[in-house]
Formats: sequence, C-alpha cells, structure tokens
Amino acid sequence: MKVEGFVASLKNAETIEELFHILENKGAPVIEFDGQRTLVVVEGDFEGVPFWTEINGKKANFALGDAMLNSASVPFKCKKPYTGGNAIFVDFGNIETGEFLVAYKAEGILKAFYIKNGASEKVSEERYVELIDKMPEFKVKGFSEEQMDMMGAFFG
Repeated sequence: MKVEGFVASLKNAETIEELFHILENKGAPVIEFDGQRTLVVVEGDFEGVPFWTEINGKKANFALGDAMLNSASVPFKCKKPYTGGNAIFVDFGNIETGEFLVAYKAEGILKAFYIKNGASEKVSEERYVELIDKMPEFKVKGFSEEQMDMMGAFFG
C-alpha cells in the first residue's frame, strides 16, 4: 500500500466512527507501506470534537516522546468542514517493545488493539482496560544524543 492512497482514503470519513472504521479496514494500527511495517497514530478533530491515539493508556505524543520528531506526519482533511488531523507514521523497526496496546479514541468511542510481535488483534474496551497495567513500558528509539546535539546546533 502507498501512504498517499491511505491518506486519501481518510478523506472519505464523515464521522469519527467512520474514520476509525476506515483505519481498521486498512489494517491499522500496523500497516505495511512499500514493504515497511508502520504504526499508524492519528489525532485531530471533527467539528470541534477531538480524537486521538493512545499507547498503553497514554496519549501517543507522550508515549512516543522525542520519537515523534523521528516520525513522518501527514495532515489530512475529511469531507465535512473543520474536520481532519494528522496521521503520524512510526517505523515499526524503531519500536523496542514486543507487546503493547493501541487505542483510537474520542468522546464515547474506543477502538482498541493488542499488538504482540508485530501482529495486531482487536480487543474489547473491557479487555483494553484490563491489559493496560500488564503491559511492559513502551519504548521506541528516539534521537541519539549525537543527533539531538546536531539538531540543537542547527536550530540554535
């Protein structure tokens, strides 16, 4: 699958539920783009109602930390005005944790997945909540100290 086609498909969503359904139908949260396995994180809002991704019960931007800087982010718009967000693509090869939980969430909506050794399994909300405390710490490679120093020198 190509990233462009995936992002284009998100434009068809008219509700948050539909967006999450499209994500799941495309294979999210773990999708292979051009031979590279990728964790797909989304965040944004539908007419003022926010949606986000959680990893092991924490918002993805906190769980990913500085690895967010090392990930590709693509903005997308949906059919209705004032709707859309960002799709963030994290190279699965940078994830150091063998098992973790991913949930696409919005007010009153949750689509949860248990990831183990790269395989994704949909789980109920109850199972998601039950598993959160049993998950190991989520670790993903961020920038090395050397890369951070170089960025500091570049951005001053």
